[in-house]
Amino acid sequence: MNKQVKFEDLGLIDYQKAWDYQGELMQEIIDIKLKNRELPTENQIITPNFFLFVEHPHIYTLGKSGDENNMLINTEKLKQINADFVKTNRGGDITYHGFGQIVGYPILDLENFVTDIHLYMRNLEEVIIKTMADYGLHGDRSKGETGVWLDVGKPYARKICAMGVKASRWVTMHGFAFNVNTDMKYFDYIIPCGIKGKQVTSLEQELGQKVNIDEVKDRIKKHFCEVFDCQFIKK
Repeated sequence: MNKQVKFEDLGLIDYQKAWDYQGELMQEIIDIKLKNRELPTENQIITPNFFLFVEHPHIYTLGKSGDENNMLINTEKLKQINADFVKTNRGGDITYHGFGQIVGYPILDLENFVTDIHLYMRNLEEVIIKTMADYGLHGDRSKGETGVWLDVGKPYARKICAMGVKASRWVTMHGFAFNVNTDMKYFDYIIPCGIKGKQVTSLEQELGQKVNIDEVKDRIKKHFCEVFDCQFIKK
């Protein structure tokens, strides 16, 4: 079991380019796993793991089981707000990516960790919950609603981190979108994650001030290594 994770921060990158790159890394792992089937145990190749940080220009992404009616604006309005829309192969419904948001894409061979997608999602949530605690905020889970929330069970419950993944042969891609200094007005144009009657928020909004994104990234990396019992190395 390989607990080393090759880390890259790609910075600001087009969504499609990041999606294609994730696909390449995922296929690299899958190809090794398929080759290992033909090899005796002692000759099998250790599968790598990857973790990407990215930031995307304004874009709305719809999961494979999502409802297009949760996009509340038309193509013309998308152009006016300088945003794109794309259907993806991840789970979940519709979400927004944009400036001031930390997007994390773990491309992991879960056979190096635990082969349980439900637990994997809970562990991703735990990483963000621990990160929020560093800022004095109580992040929580909402039953049946993947992601991380504040004030769960109250009328003003609000989501701060959306999640959606794809897995094939126990290899993951896609991940989480954590609102840090995000322009929240872009969420007005969708029903976020297809959940009606609940709000979204950001670290900036909760703390009343801009937050150092690099500091937040460092905290996410620290807690990811704690939760997944792994070590980051440079790719």
